[in-house]
Amino acid sequence: MSTLETLDVEQASELKLAFRRTGWNNEEVKRLCEGTILADIRSVILGQAEVRMLEHIIDCDPDPFVPNGLTVEEHQKSGLFKWNPAAVQFYLSDSQQQQREGKLIYGHKIREELAGKPVLNANVLDYLFAHQYLIPESWKEKTDGCITHVFFWGTIYRDPGGGGLPVRYLCWDGGRWRWYYNWLGRVWYGYYPAALRAS
Repeated sequence: MSTLETLDVEQASELKLAFRRTGWNNEEVKRLCEGTILADIRSVILGQAEVRMLEHIIDCDPDPFVPNGLTVEEHQKSGLFKWNPAAVQFYLSDSQQQQREGKLIYGHKIREELAGKPVLNANVLDYLFAHQYLIPESWKEKTDGCITHVFFWGTIYRDPGGGGLPVRYLCWDGGRWRWYYNWLGRVWYGYYPAALRAS
């Protein structure tokens, strides 16, 4: 077979449709054309190489990142965690799920309910924030019309000034991933799930 000299309109259209179908964006297509990436992909097609998915192992034991002005109140170490979205489940208390009926619950009560549960700590949050392509698309979805805040209860901080206890969370806000924290002394809404290791 001769080397491809021209790319006809039909083939270009096939590539464009394939890129769209598999979720590529313009920046990723541009990167595909750089260096030897296409040569490497051709080697896979010719059976000379293979694609191996990377494993993302998160160490949940080291001391966590501490935002300015806070200290660590509690950090639950839980060893190595092999990232897999299917290995994460969300937890909402009964009161969080029944807020439409006027039930309210505060962070301190949620903390009691989560005692003994396999909550993920802030090391997982920070790993995901550094590797945002790993965050499931489903986490972008709103809950009851509100931005979903995924909390990582395995690390609880303290504000030495006011003494309040915050927990950090990830959310999709303004078209990008952000992290913030919320205080245990506040109401915990139905769009504030806790991230747990799935059993």
